[in-house]
Amino acid sequence: MNSTKISLERKNIAHQLTQTLTAVEAVKQLFEKEMGIDQTVVHKLLSTALRHGGDFADIHFEYSTRNSVVMEDGIIKNSAVAVVSGVGIRVIQNDQTGYAFSEDFDLKPMLHAARTAASIASSREVSLEEGFRFNELVPKNYYPILETVTDLELTQKIEMLKRTEAFARAYDDRINRVTIAMMDALNMTQVVTSDGDILRDTRPMFRMNVHCISQDGNNIQNGSSGIGGRVGLDYLKKADHAQILGKQAAAEAILLLDAVQAPSGLLPVILGPAQSGILLHEAVGHPLEADFNRKGTSAYSDRIGEMVASDLCSIYDSGTIENERGAINFDDEGIPSSENLLIEKGILRNYMHDRISAKHFRTNPTGNGRRESYAHYPIPRMTSTYLANGESDPEEIIRSVKKGIYCQEFSGGQVDISNGDFVFVPTVAWLVEDGKKTVPIKNFTLIGNGPDAMSKISMVGSDFAMSEGIWTCGKDGQSVPVGVGLPTVLVSEMTVGGM
Repeated sequence: MNSTKISLERKNIAHQLTQTLTAVEAVKQLFEKEMGIDQTVVHKLLSTALRHGGDFADIHFEYSTRNSVVMEDGIIKNSAVAVVSGVGIRVIQNDQTGYAFSEDFDLKPMLHAARTAASIASSREVSLEEGFRFNELVPKNYYPILETVTDLELTQKIEMLKRTEAFARAYDDRINRVTIAMMDALNMTQVVTSDGDILRDTRPMFRMNVHCISQDGNNIQNGSSGIGGRVGLDYLKKADHAQILGKQAAAEAILLLDAVQAPSGLLPVILGPAQSGILLHEAVGHPLEADFNRKGTSAYSDRIGEMVASDLCSIYDSGTIENERGAINFDDEGIPSSENLLIEKGILRNYMHDRISAKHFRTNPTGNGRRESYAHYPIPRMTSTYLANGESDPEEIIRSVKKGIYCQEFSGGQVDISNGDFVFVPTVAWLVEDGKKTVPIKNFTLIGNGPDAMSKISMVGSDFAMSEGIWTCGKDGQSVPVGVGLPTVLVSEMTVGGM
């Protein structure tokens, strides 16, 4: 049967299941009762995958519904509903991976995928005895919600978008364009391993972002705001997000109309809380993903136990922060999520591992084996990466700087994993003069080196916050949702360059 037809037929049933059953039970009911994928089928797939041997095999079942609506200047430009479903089958032998997927849940194409994945192995067949028993695990739930955003009617979503635009335009008459996008999704996932584990999860996701363009004569600027996470309707009811986001995006666009050209040279740089964590994500997080270190291509390779940052810095990656965009109950290899201490008071303690890298380093997986979808195999990826709270008063940090810059928001950046060199583009920033934020600045980059910049952190604030942004991380052609966090941080010296 055509997978699209299956998806359309099952869409309403899947939604009903999530409304009436627990997150785990809904997935079990969907795949076993509605799709006919019971333990007998799973046993057959694993046996086929290991027909030529292998150290390990797993199966990733996925059924996702995705809804989006985009409004531009009061007009609905796009409204879409999508269903994505399929199964990915992986076989590992040593550090080699055989992987194949099917968009069809019928047994024949799934067996074909299993045979294809099996081709990587070249040892004796691994036998799963007929009496082989599966262990149905129920992990801790880090995103418990009663009602999903998917439960909202389209008319209700459009009304929220209209209110958001109204608040943005009311902020200042120099706002001449407003674009708003809203997305919600439910990902129903089942992971089965040759160790005998079965894990199931329903992963919600919501994001909303606003983009404003301001104009004063020939001076045109942009402002943006956004929220996102594994949240439900209760999150939307706690605050008037239409007003908050509309005003934030408009305020940023208006602020930048008065921005001046940033200075250049070596300057103290203050990184504001929350969003500045994207610099940490790129400059430190990616180089600490274990596959880069297994290959020896990271600036942090072979440096476990060494001082790699200021002793004020303790850095974590955690999939256990409730309702965070990067939260996962277990990773896409069936490993329970955890809080992973990467750097402790400046000393490198650990990398982020999937099963393959953990075996190489003779350690345990850390719950960082993640994939974009069933069509991709898992690789070491961040979840929510953050620098822990310090003891300095954020205002005292600003007062300590005679001339420097304060960065509040970023559009992103790039890092060379091999040597740690990075370039970042701040979008909202101020000049700091004589211990005070003075004028907004624009058109500049931050240029530096990850280990060097981390060693130059001289003050860490007590105002830690996770970003409410909508960060998505790309690696090896795969995109996954992530979280970033940071308190106010002073880097004593960094290169500020013009654009």
